[in-house]
Amino acid sequence: MLRYLGIQNLAVIESVEVEFQPGLNVLTGETGAGKSMLVEAIGLLMGGRASPDLVRTGEERATIQAVFETPMGADMIVRREVGAEGRSRAFIDGTLVTASALKEATASLVELHGQHEHQTLLDPESHLDLLDGYARVADQRAAVASAFMTWRGIHEDLSRLQIDERERAARLDLLRFQASELQTASLRPGEDEELTASKRVLANAEKLLRLCAEAYGALYEGDQAALPQLSQVWRRIAELAELESNFGAYLQMRDGIKGQLEDLAVALRDCSNRIEVSPAKLHAIEERLIVLDRLKRKYGPTLADVIAARDTCAHQIEAFEHAEERIASLTAALERAAEEYLSSARLLSSTRHKAAAEFSRALIQSLAELAMDRTRFEVRFEDDPGDGTMKWPEQRWSERGVDRAECYISPNPGEDLRPLTRIASGGELSRIMLAIKALAAADDPGKAIIFDEVDAGIGGRVADVVGRKLGRLGKEAQVLCITHLPQVAAHATTHFRITKEVRQGRTLTIVTRLIDTQRIEELARMLGGARVTDGARATAREMLALSASESKAKGESERAKAKAGKR
Repeated sequence: MLRYLGIQNLAVIESVEVEFQPGLNVLTGETGAGKSMLVEAIGLLMGGRASPDLVRTGEERATIQAVFETPMGADMIVRREVGAEGRSRAFIDGTLVTASALKEATASLVELHGQHEHQTLLDPESHLDLLDGYARVADQRAAVASAFMTWRGIHEDLSRLQIDERERAARLDLLRFQASELQTASLRPGEDEELTASKRVLANAEKLLRLCAEAYGALYEGDQAALPQLSQVWRRIAELAELESNFGAYLQMRDGIKGQLEDLAVALRDCSNRIEVSPAKLHAIEERLIVLDRLKRKYGPTLADVIAARDTCAHQIEAFEHAEERIASLTAALERAAEEYLSSARLLSSTRHKAAAEFSRALIQSLAELAMDRTRFEVRFEDDPGDGTMKWPEQRWSERGVDRAECYISPNPGEDLRPLTRIASGGELSRIMLAIKALAAADDPGKAIIFDEVDAGIGGRVADVVGRKLGRLGKEAQVLCITHLPQVAAHATTHFRITKEVRQGRTLTIVTRLIDTQRIEELARMLGGARVTDGARATAREMLALSASESKAKGESERAKAKAGKR
């Protein structure tokens, strides 16, 4: 459950703090007031992509912080910082984490559904995922994906070997030529960097010798050398120290300074002794670098890549020279991998077929509660009787298994079931998506489910039904819903109004928790627009009273059922 959300300097939000409650929390306000920015902030806390454009103009960073209550009852503090320069940082309970770790940690706590998400229902490819989400087959899907990746890897290795004999011979000749070229080069890791450094020294040998000699002479040799002159300086400092105690500290530094200068003189002398003026050696290094550069252009771009290419050539030559043995081995391995994949895929398919009927019945019942009481719904599998007798071609194999499924619906009595993508309207899609999420929520009571305008495309009586559904969903999980419909907002357990103001030339977003007459005024505004009338206020009071009485009656009914069950 999301208990607290704090936002600073995110777009039009300067500073906002919101304490959410259990049940149905609704957020209302004019378009453009900043409602969706709260959803954007929660998305960032879920590991969403951060952009410097989100930082409020003139600020160094945006900060979003939340307190979640975990299913175990403990608090988890999550923070995300987005810098104006584009960098972001994430923290969980004060510990720095990656965005992927943040996403993983919050995945079990928040389920976010943005605007127009119901449009994903128009893609038949998504229907199998919806069924899998209901059936809770994540472990089976992971096993299928792993088996598929193993099978595909062996299949690719075998395909590379099972080529025409003439092509294999040509490929083997090329590999042998490349291997010979790379072996002859006698490559060593880091050799190019070492040679480049040696070339730089040899190319500047005369200059280095001159500089070393001049520096050594100025430091150690000659009448004007620094070290002899420095001895005279220290004698005078010693005399000064006897007269002025402040110079005593400098006198104590004498041995250290002398030692450092003597070390420098030794280093200059040793450098001169090491430097070799050798045009022949320089030429040899340049020739070697030309060879390495040519190989890097051909096999690189780095020397490490060239060395890796050499090793790869050796492995491939060995594989080609023992192709028949390798083909036989891979063929056997491929058959085993195919059997393992099909075994796990059949198990997943069987689970899906069993769950499909339950999913359809549960969804039909849920849609009936959303004023689609005569709707028929069915999940159909393509070319598969579901009894395990189907022989799926390899073209059907994938990480998701072998099934292809699509949802069919008939929202009107007397009409045949037709593909969901061709039948459902925008309002129906919204309700279907809400019904699906309500089914999933029963298994995740600790989650915060966030809907950004799930009521798009509906109104009137249906909007009131959706509000009731969201209210009941709020009894099973915490629900946050952004809505423009007063019929939905009237069923809220907690109501927040989001407004936008301009202060000192800057736009600010303000979040206010509404109580009593404030809720009436907000619902009246949503009913009547800019001009709030007494009639609109009366209607708002009636809506709130009706919602309260329905909630009370529902609670008494549930308590009575629970009491009867105990008997």
